[in-house]
Amino acid sequence: MAFFNQDFLQFFIDLAPNNNKEWFDENRSRYHKSVKEPFEVFVNALIQACRTIDQTIPEDLTHKNCMFRINRDIRFSKDKTPYKMNRSAVIGPYGKKDHGTPSLYFEAGPEHFRLYSGVYMPGTELIESVRKHISKAGAELDEVINDPVFKQHFGWVHGEKYKVLPKQYKGLEEDIPLIKNKSWYIYKTYDPEILLQDNLVELVTKDYERMQPFQQYFRKAVGFK
Repeated sequence: MAFFNQDFLQFFIDLAPNNNKEWFDENRSRYHKSVKEPFEVFVNALIQACRTIDQTIPEDLTHKNCMFRINRDIRFSKDKTPYKMNRSAVIGPYGKKDHGTPSLYFEAGPEHFRLYSGVYMPGTELIESVRKHISKAGAELDEVINDPVFKQHFGWVHGEKYKVLPKQYKGLEEDIPLIKNKSWYIYKTYDPEILLQDNLVELVTKDYERMQPFQQYFRKAVGFK
């Protein structure tokens, strides 16, 4: 089943030079038909498919708990364009309300379709929790990120690094470089046209399955049970 047609992508292409409320209001019915409603159906289908892999995803989770708004938060941004150039959602134990538990985040637009998982921009306490886990289970982390399947599909672990480690961790970075990170996340990028394929849910679900060793490692690291 194809969830999207070409106008899903074309809507954002047309929005790019017309990113203002007036144009959006004039095209609101098109947005609902070609973008919002198909994305809701896709998210609901993907939730059910991901639950076959990850039973921590609640049975009553729906797109309403997972989808982010298309409106940008422009309060503290120099860029005052009001709308995002994609639709995005997160599927996990707590949906979009939780920013600490590694889950499946994805964004769909004309530039790319991309999947993410991991720990992104955590607070100080979570960083410390992850570092403690890495310091004790560095060998397990090496096994996860050096697995050929992981390397083929996700490459490596992304995230900014601290220049100086707390003294209790100094020296560990030689054997465990990821202990210097401030964030730990992975992603996979598809060409946007993949959104038009009939087997989109199957493709995403397969990659979510491939993410599981990494995701489960960092769920332990943040204290998720």
